[in-house]
Amino acid sequence: ACATSPFIGRVGRQRREGNVSLLSFGINPNGIAEAGTTSDWSQALSSMLPFVVAATAVAALAQPSTFTWVSKQLYAPALGGIMLSIGIQLSVDDFALAFKRPVPLSVGFIAQYVLKPALGVLIARAFGMSQMFYAGFVLTSCVAGAQLSSYASFLSKGDVALSILLTSSTTIASVLVTPLLTGLLLGSVVPVDAVAMSKSILQVVLVPVTLGLVLNTYAKPVATVLRPVMPFVAMICTSMCIGSPLAINRSQILSTEGLRLVLPVLTFHAVAFTVGYLVSRIPILRLEEEVSRTISLCTGMQSSTLAGLLATQFLGSSQAVPPACSVVAMAIMGLYLAAFWGSGSRIRDLPSLLMP
Repeated sequence: ACATSPFIGRVGRQRREGNVSLLSFGINPNGIAEAGTTSDWSQALSSMLPFVVAATAVAALAQPSTFTWVSKQLYAPALGGIMLSIGIQLSVDDFALAFKRPVPLSVGFIAQYVLKPALGVLIARAFGMSQMFYAGFVLTSCVAGAQLSSYASFLSKGDVALSILLTSSTTIASVLVTPLLTGLLLGSVVPVDAVAMSKSILQVVLVPVTLGLVLNTYAKPVATVLRPVMPFVAMICTSMCIGSPLAINRSQILSTEGLRLVLPVLTFHAVAFTVGYLVSRIPILRLEEEVSRTISLCTGMQSSTLAGLLATQFLGSSQAVPPACSVVAMAIMGLYLAAFWGSGSRIRDLPSLLMP
């Protein structure tokens, strides 16, 4: 995504105009130059998200009244705003591209919905996690990839097209896969209404994404007006979804049990990034370094805001604490990893960097 010369890649179209490099999907190439300012504005807002996440966490714990006004009824509209910001970036052509890249998409999908849920259960049991947070922690490992992973892939010089397709496909598949996984992994711990959970995901995920896709396909003038604003909307909605459970459960988070949650969350994301990268580096798959970076970031960064909404609706407010902590951890860790790769460093060089 950071090539220095124009080319037509395996997926999408890459053009470089001055100091701006843009990737288009089903977009008129002649309009790319005019989109430069909008793209810069959107990327600038996206780059602020980790700082907004960190500030939200601090404000919610230091001054709970900042976010206690956010009721449970506002979670669904807030998450819908985040999902609309994804859908309005997509076109029908983007999904057609998925059939041309079955191997990397399949590897990313397996890492997201097979390896990571298993990892969540193993880490929760290994750390002897309290029942107060266990179900919410496992649920966090069963949701789709986060939209922020696409921006992280851009920073890491990874495969941005693959990241967008993988995030979109796992988000749509979450309507069926997330309730199924949650029922299988938590059915013996807490009662899970998989049908009701599917309906909830359908309302807050599939409907907004489809609406954005329809606007971008059949009402392009409207989508053109909304698109620059959506990163800001997503930022506000993300802050609401993070701050509310942290503020409401402040006493539990700052208790001994709550502080013990920090290490499992950090371990989960660190191992998820590592597993995603190592699986994609299996020689028989013959995946490129850029693809491996993208799969790693998509595996380690998941839509914890969706997990928080589902936990609040179906598992109890205290179970929304692990997803809220996960948002903070995955945003900071994922973007630091992206910056590490973006600076030209490679995982294989770590031993020599640590022990020159």
